[in-house]
Amino acid sequence: MSALRRVGLYPGTFDPVTLGHLDIIKRAVKLVDHLVIGVATNAPKAPLFSLDERMAMVSGEASALAEGRATIEVKSFDMLLVKFAESLGAGVILRGLRAVSDFEYEFQMVAMNQRLNTEIETVFLMADPRHQAISSRLVKEIALLGGNVAPFTSPAVAQALIQRCKEKNANGR
Repeated sequence: MSALRRVGLYPGTFDPVTLGHLDIIKRAVKLVDHLVIGVATNAPKAPLFSLDERMAMVSGEASALAEGRATIEVKSFDMLLVKFAESLGAGVILRGLRAVSDFEYEFQMVAMNQRLNTEIETVFLMADPRHQAISSRLVKEIALLGGNVAPFTSPAVAQALIQRCKEKNANGR
């Protein structure tokens, strides 16, 4: 008798992927059989890294986190989140919460997604207290101003971020 395969979707911009994101991924693989990490194009956010660079960073960092629990796949998307989840056969969207302000936005998103598809559930994972203050936006700001980003990202991501910020600063913000 074979069990149904539970597919989950963890969407984000991941510009850059942080230790907070990686913590959510590590915990999400305990809940599903197959985790798709959806990297959003999200042009309005004016990402520091290209879509291909963000996908490569996420793939490189997430591949070791499955711990034999689930398979992980990284895919890009540029459509409505619920439509993307449907296209994957995902029954659950996984989201990380850091603070009350995250909850307000996420609460509205869940309500809209529920109206669009009642079969897809959203599960919130609270950020590990060590990672609650970490956001990609703040990590980028620290890097652009020459601060130490090592406590917030993996060494490989920190190196890529520092290099990109040097390039950006050399060309004028």
